[in-house]
Amino acid sequence: MKNFNKLGLFKSKGRLYSEPQNRFRTPFQRDRDRIIHSASFRRLKHKTQVFVNTEGDHYRTRITHSIEVAQIARTITRFLNLNEELAETLSLAHDLGHTPFGHAGEEALNESMYDRGGFDHNLQTLRIVMFIENKYLKFKGLNLTIETLDGLLKHNGPIFDKKKIDKLIGIRNLKNKINFNIYPSLEAQIAAISDDIAYNNHDIQDGLKAKLFNLNDLLSLNFFKEIYKPYKNIRNISKEVIIYQMVRDSINLMVNDLIKNSIINIKQNKIKNLQNIYHHNDILINFSLKFQNILDEIRKFLRIKMYNNDSVLTKNNNGKKIIKKLFTILSKKPKKYLSKEQLKFDKDRAIADYISGMTDRYAINLYNKIK
Repeated sequence: MKNFNKLGLFKSKGRLYSEPQNRFRTPFQRDRDRIIHSASFRRLKHKTQVFVNTEGDHYRTRITHSIEVAQIARTITRFLNLNEELAETLSLAHDLGHTPFGHAGEEALNESMYDRGGFDHNLQTLRIVMFIENKYLKFKGLNLTIETLDGLLKHNGPIFDKKKIDKLIGIRNLKNKINFNIYPSLEAQIAAISDDIAYNNHDIQDGLKAKLFNLNDLLSLNFFKEIYKPYKNIRNISKEVIIYQMVRDSINLMVNDLIKNSIINIKQNKIKNLQNIYHHNDILINFSLKFQNILDEIRKFLRIKMYNNDSVLTKNNNGKKIIKKLFTILSKKPKKYLSKEQLKFDKDRAIADYISGMTDRYAINLYNKIK
């Protein structure tokens, strides 16, 4: 897709704090490397995707999910001749702000912070890369490129209500480098939709492994019924291998549809350059209507069979109880767990930062120790 090379971000606008160029790595390579070497990224290996990390070694965690998102995003960006390094960086960083115990933990922390500005895992990712990761002499945070910060903030589209961003990030800290009213880069759009492809397919695989539903349940979806047809009469091959193949086929079909439909969108809307992308009135990287409906059916299936399963809900509720109890205890004795530097500006936000950075097992162990 050489004719699309004017649509990718290959030259950076720089960083919030000026740094000299590196002769061996592009700015976006350096962003990716800073994410990979961060403590927050390493902790994702012990954070829940759906199943609490202590349940087994074979279920996905936030770190394996993030790597899978990056792999899908690189495939799409390479074919469209866009910036693989930026898409990979955004994919690897997108879940940094998640709490222990997945979305249940986020709900609990948001409830605990209800009258203190709330909690949002997307904005927490920005707090991590801008303030919390602290390993450089001349600035706090990772000092990522403007393009990476823009993609992390706006991967779902323009932001018109900036109150929450101002509360959790501080608009002034962005130094007027982000235009909130325009659409994000194609690389950011690709990272966002690669997340959808990854979790929908891999949650199917993990749900089957956990026996929350079986293959016959899955075949109630016409999409997977069609995928299964070439394999249903195969003998001497384990069902597990067939499921692996079906998930690969599903991802491949989704990626193919996404690429074809996105190319149609770009051509039909006469997108010729980056400015056309920014000022277009909708996301350009998306599925055909047929596959949008397929994704909706898969999400509905997972919600019923997996996310609302009694055993999953019980574990989620236990996770929420742990988060709320930790918040209450830390609020009473913050100096026992946090440094003066951490408590310098906003005690409640510092506690939320601390709890959200915990792994599942650390949160469980601390809860058992101090409850």
